[in-house]
Amino acid sequence: MSYLLDANSYIQAKNTHYRMGFCPGFWDWLDSAYDAGKISSVSLVYKELVDYGDELSRWAKDRPNHFLPVDDPSTQITFAQIATFVMDLPLAKQAEKIRFLDGADPWLIAKASATRQTVVTHEVLVPPTSQKIKIPNICRQFNVPYISSFDLLDALNAKLILGTRS
Repeated sequence: MSYLLDANSYIQAKNTHYRMGFCPGFWDWLDSAYDAGKISSVSLVYKELVDYGDELSRWAKDRPNHFLPVDDPSTQITFAQIATFVMDLPLAKQAEKIRFLDGADPWLIAKASATRQTVVTHEVLVPPTSQKIKIPNICRQFNVPYISSFDLLDALNAKLILGTRS
């Protein structure tokens, strides 16, 4: 099984539990998991990360190969289906629909569907009465599995072991 990471998986790691300065092992683990063919993301997540201009941006810029293109026919077809579904949601306001469709999230889900991968996100399901559009809800609608970053670490048996590092 392989996994596609949402931008928030990288951003929250950098901002909270796995800050680059004190937890370089997490970032090394991401590289090794990518090298093993277990994780990647999509080009639109890359754009979101590199446009921010911080240490995570620099990290992502050094790894463009971690981010897959979304121009294949399968991903394009699934994206169109997601877009139609989102635009037909009765409770979400037009601005929320556009916000969701303008970002990387629908492309991430479309790519995961096309390649039979699992989405990794910190987002959680919202009730059907919510006006928010969240990755888990769209994943469920399109039968795309999703897990959290912490579940990913468990699934891939990650070991972030304290050692000497200069």
